[in-house]
Amino acid sequence: MQDRTGQDRMGQDRMDRVDVAFVGRVSPTAPRIQAGGHPCQGLYYTPKGRRPTTAVIATHYNVDFSEHYIAPFFAERGFGFLGWNTRYRGAEDQFLLEHALIDISVGMKWLREEAGVERIVILGNSGGGSLMGAYQAEAIAPTLLDLVGGLGRETLASLPKADLYISLNAHQGRPEVLTDWMDASVTDETDPLATDPALDPFNPDHGPPYSAAFIDRYRAAQRARNQRITDWAKAELKRLNDAGTPDRIFPMFRCWGDLRCIDPAIDPSNRKPNQCYRGDPAVANRTPSIGRANSIRTWLSMWSLETSRCQGEPHLRKFDTPALVIQGLADTGVFPSDARKIHDFIGSEDKTLALVEGAHYFEDSAEERIAAADLMAAWIHARS
Repeated sequence: MQDRTGQDRMGQDRMDRVDVAFVGRVSPTAPRIQAGGHPCQGLYYTPKGRRPTTAVIATHYNVDFSEHYIAPFFAERGFGFLGWNTRYRGAEDQFLLEHALIDISVGMKWLREEAGVERIVILGNSGGGSLMGAYQAEAIAPTLLDLVGGLGRETLASLPKADLYISLNAHQGRPEVLTDWMDASVTDETDPLATDPALDPFNPDHGPPYSAAFIDRYRAAQRARNQRITDWAKAELKRLNDAGTPDRIFPMFRCWGDLRCIDPAIDPSNRKPNQCYRGDPAVANRTPSIGRANSIRTWLSMWSLETSRCQGEPHLRKFDTPALVIQGLADTGVFPSDARKIHDFIGSEDKTLALVEGAHYFEDSAEERIAAADLMAAWIHARS
């Protein structure tokens, strides 16, 4: 493992071999704001002085991917890389899937029509895996047309399809990952302290190691918690709408309770015990984090197991393009079983699963980032 100074120096050398251009565009369903910002924004990375004909695009539900760590690695291997953001960057509480897909199509069309790209590779990284999977599936066979009208409907009906798909340390879907991470012992969504002691994952009397019986009860309680929030959301939205109010924001607490983060014997890999993306799960679980605020419509669109169309399986089963699934074995939030399920769900005949060394963003090792970039580049080239 290199020290951080060495990695930074290598990163600067890499960027010296890359051209980067800002791209800002309006969306068919969102204009430029009065302050000047475009709803769709990103950075386009290319090999210095070259105009590539193959490019990668990556987008997330709410995380800014414009400076994605893998972008310069692709550019120095001869590809374009568009780190693309929708109107929901930094606005997780407002997310609606149909408009996010429309915004992604703006980046896709820019690559084809303005950047001169002939072949596009969708990169579904982290939470962006199911989002980009939903985009590709909608481009193959639209299912969201009932959610929008006018120009938005026309756009969704004719999304440009990508040529290849890569899943990189990706979650199965937004409702799935949130539910898997939920603290199942929560008894009152308005009180961050309310706990059922019989389900407390941080009570050492329960584990680790956790018994199979406890794991089964805990997983069932996680799903039940998701459903309770959904039931409340549907009733509350009707109450508000009946009174002429379109929506409201509500908080959510304690979403770092995945037993796999505490006990590495469950779904074993090379990850460290007692680690999640926010450090020690016992501490992170008490800190507002993923899903900490939602509008009701966002909950129903993104997080609900019952109503969300951000679940991975239905979209992945529609795939008919070559797909590569890569999973780092030291990842503390995506696990080998998740990657295997994603691979199994994909409907394409040409699909590959690769379990490799490294953490979620391969942040601990420049060598592991290089190896992942080499693997993806070789896979793309083999399908030229």
